[in-house]
Amino acid sequence: MQEILGYVLAVIIGVSLGLIGGGGSILTVPVLVYLLHVDPVLATTYSLFIVGFTSLVGGVKAYIKKLVDFRAVSLFGIPSILTIFVARHFILPAIPEHILFVGSFELKRGGLLMIIFALLMLAAAISMMYNRVGKLANGQDGTRQDKTFSLLIPGLLVGLVTGLLGAGSGFLIIPALVLLIKLPMKTAVGTSLLIIAINSTFGFVFSIGHYTLHWPLLFLFTCLSIAGVFIGARLSEKMDGESLKKGFGWFVLVMSLYILVKEIFFH
Repeated sequence: MQEILGYVLAVIIGVSLGLIGGGGSILTVPVLVYLLHVDPVLATTYSLFIVGFTSLVGGVKAYIKKLVDFRAVSLFGIPSILTIFVARHFILPAIPEHILFVGSFELKRGGLLMIIFALLMLAAAISMMYNRVGKLANGQDGTRQDKTFSLLIPGLLVGLVTGLLGAGSGFLIIPALVLLIKLPMKTAVGTSLLIIAINSTFGFVFSIGHYTLHWPLLFLFTCLSIAGVFIGARLSEKMDGESLKKGFGWFVLVMSLYILVKEIFFH
């Protein structure tokens, strides 16, 4: 039953991407860990593959509509790839398996990653519910600003998050593109999808050889998510994306609190 629910949520992850331009990929690791019983560290590698290919479909659709800024992709993507490599090859392997003992409570590496992931989900949920970036974007005059080096630090940060947690981090990329270089919101979303696809693909490539992968599960989950992208794209023509984003934000919020409670009190 849990496995079936996991694959249903794989479709929903894709639907959210096609419907509201992101958000769903942040559920990939929790679904893999809690419903499909994948080790948390391995789940971050699986997530890189799934999120990479699913975002690529969305990125190609945005490119066809001319909603991708390739200069921003390169300025953001190159620093990200650097820190993804550092995170996958040096930081993640350096985290000990057993981190902390307090009475009967033991914090392991997998648990630490899930707690950090839950905090990331919490930030993403707040971003989706309040949509401050969208409001700020609506108030802009639309003039593109050339701040080449302003994307360096966000790029490094996103690469670190992607490398450690296998998350696309669109909720971090889009604000940087909108607020720092004044990209229009729709172009920022399309550009973000392509950045996520590139980052995730590189992260997965950097991980090959370090883990034994269950390819049937990986391909099935990815195909279901990609199918969800096309379903979401069709639904987006008939539904209000902003209301859906807020509703999905509440769902992600509940999931993040569930993970925190489970990992801290009932692990």
